[in-house]
Amino acid sequence: MNNVILIGMPGSGKSTVGVLLAKALGYSFIDTDLIISRKAKKPLQNILNEDGIEAFLRLEEEVGESLECDHTVVATGGSMVVSEAAMRRLRDIGRVVYIEVPFGEIERRVTNITTRGIAFKKDETLRNVYETRKPLYESRSDLILKVASNDDIEKTVTRLLDILKDPSGDPCK
Repeated sequence: MNNVILIGMPGSGKSTVGVLLAKALGYSFIDTDLIISRKAKKPLQNILNEDGIEAFLRLEEEVGESLECDHTVVATGGSMVVSEAAMRRLRDIGRVVYIEVPFGEIERRVTNITTRGIAFKKDETLRNVYETRKPLYESRSDLILKVASNDDIEKTVTRLLDILKDPSGDPCK
């Protein structure tokens, strides 16, 4: 295993899990949202507000396609999965893990949908985004880690470590 790429909905815990997973593995950690923000020289929400969703998605794709890292845990933005090209690159450089969290828990965690820097169209709801992206997360991942609403972060990281060590096991338990 060279890199571990975490995908999933905003609020699924990719960044939080990613930092702890990187520590446990002795890997570096990258959050692609931070790269996008730094590249644009503004927060994600400002990119969406000022440049629009298409510009944001192009920038996100560019970051995903050009990512160069080794022995790194990468937390992607929730919309990275929309880009087939970016996901192809990410699968080339690591194992892609979908952190699947039930919609009700996502809804509970994401209370700032209009200010958090989440790529969605004006007429879309969080539920629409979830329903659209879920099949993409499933089809573009190598492993799926199902996280229950009551799972704490340490349990989630421990389960992920076990799955990464033994990918033949059932990652959905």
